[in-house]
Amino acid sequence: MNNWEILTSFKSGALTREHAAALLTTAPIAPLLVTPPVGAAGPAGSGRAVEQYAVTALHGRFPQAPDLDAFWRTAADGHDRAGEAGSGRRLEGVDEFDPEFFGLDPQDAVLMDPQERLFLEVAWHTLETAGYTGARLDTLSAADGEPRSLGVYVAVGSADYGLLSTEARAGQSSGQSSGQPCGQPCGQRAERSRRVPSAAWSLPNRLSALLDLRGPSQSLDTAESSFLVALHLALGALRAGECAAALVGAVDLRLHPARQSPEGGEGVGAVLIRPLAAAQEAGDTVHAVIRGAAVAHAGRSGPAAELRLARRALALSGIDASSVTLREDAGTAAATVGEAGAALGLAALVRAVLQLRRATLLPGPGEVTPAEWPRPLDEAGHELPLRAAVAIRGAGGTAAQVVLEEYRGAGSRSPSGPARLAGRREELVLLSAPTPEHLAATARRLAERLSPPDGSPACPPTLADVARELRLGRAVMACRLAVTVRTTAELACALAVFASDPDRTGDQVGSADLRPGRAPAPPLDDLPETAEYLAALWRGQRLAALARLWLAGVDVTAAGPVERAPVLPLPATALLRRPFWIGRDTTDGPSR
Repeated sequence: MNNWEILTSFKSGALTREHAAALLTTAPIAPLLVTPPVGAAGPAGSGRAVEQYAVTALHGRFPQAPDLDAFWRTAADGHDRAGEAGSGRRLEGVDEFDPEFFGLDPQDAVLMDPQERLFLEVAWHTLETAGYTGARLDTLSAADGEPRSLGVYVAVGSADYGLLSTEARAGQSSGQSSGQPCGQPCGQRAERSRRVPSAAWSLPNRLSALLDLRGPSQSLDTAESSFLVALHLALGALRAGECAAALVGAVDLRLHPARQSPEGGEGVGAVLIRPLAAAQEAGDTVHAVIRGAAVAHAGRSGPAAELRLARRALALSGIDASSVTLREDAGTAAATVGEAGAALGLAALVRAVLQLRRATLLPGPGEVTPAEWPRPLDEAGHELPLRAAVAIRGAGGTAAQVVLEEYRGAGSRSPSGPARLAGRREELVLLSAPTPEHLAATARRLAERLSPPDGSPACPPTLADVARELRLGRAVMACRLAVTVRTTAELACALAVFASDPDRTGDQVGSADLRPGRAPAPPLDDLPETAEYLAALWRGQRLAALARLWLAGVDVTAAGPVERAPVLPLPATALLRRPFWIGRDTTDGPSR
């Protein structure tokens, strides 16, 4: 009995849940997917080469899982939490935010939907760890040559916060009407402003405006399939040349009591995707490869539509169904995060990508531990890449399916050239943040990353790699630090000293606060000769001059050498989060 027959028998009542689970554990996935038509070498059998896309970064927050390492541990323990007692699985800290980091007023932060606040945070984290919030962002050019061509697509759940705000202003009470994630009742001092929390369309558009992104920017809601539909739209934009890369995110918070249930879940996260060839050329980290995606509504055809959708996704992928040996869907995702609405497809895709990266299968029904993922073989007995299908059908009938493949490209290329060969040559390390507090916290975080504990197998990256990544991959902000050192150990020590006492600087370390009204920057960035001058300083290794210009307010990052080297994941810029909610006082400063 194949998967489709098992599921049909279960829905008709011919099989119990226990019998269906036992059969699904051993049934192959291939019959459910259906083999594409013979000769389908490309989309719709066109004969064209199949276009492949790389997942170059991913980040997410889910119940009991503030990061993806914790998500894996939660999923790997084999425990189905979908039926836990209580009001469902909730994210921690959804009332917290760091408005200063994003240049927002605290009063505006209160009015912003927490879904938008959390999406801003995870989107920034995703882009920053991918190395695309700084000078590299300008290298993302659309087909017409427009730089900073990054599309933003967001799957958004119900706007509960708007309803809570309306109830608060009207002085209404509905039990825990504030929807406070921390269980505290909403204050009696209702918000007096006539403004309402942000609408769904503002989630992608605020990020695009914040980073000056010039690709498509849109939100959508097709219920549980929203994220996969958003991913499908992003792939179409990449294929059409409308953008060079796309950030695809999802967020769904159950803030209002009316949407809370024992099965309910929440989630927020994002992935960064771009054509595989471009990602390889740029040295991006590739977590998985997207082979194809398809979207359709079932109409009135019922279950047969899912077979047609699977067939279409495989045809677009140009692969045989027998090589797809894992299926992630609403059931597997909900077992880990609960019924997370618009974020359910995100959870399913994250599960698939993490299993592909580790070549390890998460526990299925009746299993308690992960297992090694057997590799499929072709007719000649050669190993094939591990492949997975992610399929979600929304409550309204819109279904989407994505076919993923493990990345088996060449290992990370090592940076070459003088910076690597010089050994103990001096390097200028540039760091920036929006406030002095953010700068100190970020320096501390980076120092810890560069100083592994005694006995730790972790090997710190080279100084040249760290200097390059911070210069090319990070946004330029108002509070700045310049450190000139010869070794990674010296850098870690200098950063730790600065973090503990920001006023303590010396010959190797300099800092500056260039926020408005404190130190006007020299008007050099607009002069055509500036880029050539800065490039000459980098070529001549005039590090002291570059450091002085950096601390005086000149952006020296983009003029430096742009080596084709692997992106180096480094700790993200620190966020100093504190509570913001309807009726709360917002006068407190950032957390320390």
